[in-house]
Amino acid sequence: MKTEVKKLDRGRVELTIEISPEEYQPFLEQAAKAISENIKIPGFRPGKAGFDLVQKKVGEGEIWQEALEPAVKKTFVKTLEEQKLVTIGSPQIDVIKLAPKNPVIYKATISVLPNVELGDLEKIKIDEKEFKIDEKEFKKAMADLQKMHAKETLAERKSKKGDKVEIDFETSLDNIPLEGGRQKAFPLVIGEGSFIPGFEEELIGLGKDEEKTFQLKFPDNYHQKNLAGRLVDFKVKMNSVYNLDLPALDDEFAKTLGQFNTIKEVEDKIQENLSLETEEKEKQRLEEEIIDKIIGLSKFEDIPDILIDSETKKMVDELEHNLSHQGLGFEDYLTHLKKTRADLLLDFAPQAIKRVKSALVLRKVEETQKIQAQEAEIDQEIEKIKAMYGDNPEMEKNLNNLAYRGYLRNVLTARKVIDYLKSIIVK
Repeated sequence: MKTEVKKLDRGRVELTIEISPEEYQPFLEQAAKAISENIKIPGFRPGKAGFDLVQKKVGEGEIWQEALEPAVKKTFVKTLEEQKLVTIGSPQIDVIKLAPKNPVIYKATISVLPNVELGDLEKIKIDEKEFKIDEKEFKKAMADLQKMHAKETLAERKSKKGDKVEIDFETSLDNIPLEGGRQKAFPLVIGEGSFIPGFEEELIGLGKDEEKTFQLKFPDNYHQKNLAGRLVDFKVKMNSVYNLDLPALDDEFAKTLGQFNTIKEVEDKIQENLSLETEEKEKQRLEEEIIDKIIGLSKFEDIPDILIDSETKKMVDELEHNLSHQGLGFEDYLTHLKKTRADLLLDFAPQAIKRVKSALVLRKVEETQKIQAQEAEIDQEIEKIKAMYGDNPEMEKNLNNLAYRGYLRNVLTARKVIDYLKSIIVK
């Protein structure tokens, strides 16, 4: 078998593979046997007629055509192994020559996993930051908890800062109503800053059924570019005003939460949660900085379009999934942004390239350092998961299947790669 390898652009490779008539012969015999099982040849049971009889019955060309697919499959895989190529997606097969008593020649155009040349990892040094809880964050968490349990009572008076109100409002730009800029019975708390700057202040002093029109300039960095820095007209109607009676942060309040006896226990729990959250943020920051610096020092072959396209599609699917969990429609989201799914795919391309490069450098570190999760580690992880879910036969069955073990192997291996990088990079 002869093989010619030609590198194309954008991470593609063209293989020209030639199979001699002698190498093709076993595939011809298999093809003749398969054909004989589906035709009638007098004096022979299905599948028992010899090669010459089958050839006489259907013709030599038919057998050569039938042998092509299995021959291509086997020789293509063998060539990938010999050339040490890792393909992405399906190959494009073009038959160049298929004629009895001649070599069979075909071309396979494939996208291949790009090679990565890692930089000197020893040169990368990153300082680990001491993570501590911001006092402002703690106070905000306590205040948010307090607001969650506030008692609402309808107030027959003008609104003031700290009130919860329910409003109808309309927005327009140059006398043209903005798409999605009309809301009915919209609730908000004046002073929380959930709207653009200045909006909530305009509501102060409005009583039930009172209306007000005003203009506000949207921030220059507003996410909707068509509104950024523009003066927008608002028309607001006050439907209702509510007093928010906040509970005292004392032991009695703590007991209403169900699992605490003192306010000190509540504060300690919030401190613990904030500490874990801060620790996790620092961990993510470290990992992102490590990978960013490795990418910056590394050299990449052309990244195939199929890898970038797959990653951008995955990112859009993740966004759609997250929106659905928040009770939001994906199409409504696109309408709000005035974009199509294709626009989002294009917007996500730079981030997708970075994610692909991240995966490639981690894979390269895994290969060069021969890092791999062991079976005992996978077993241990499965036992941890079982302990979390208790006695659940269906869950246990899913945890023990080969596909899930493979998934866990990848997760644990990636974790070990990150741990290795931290050990040599983080001070």
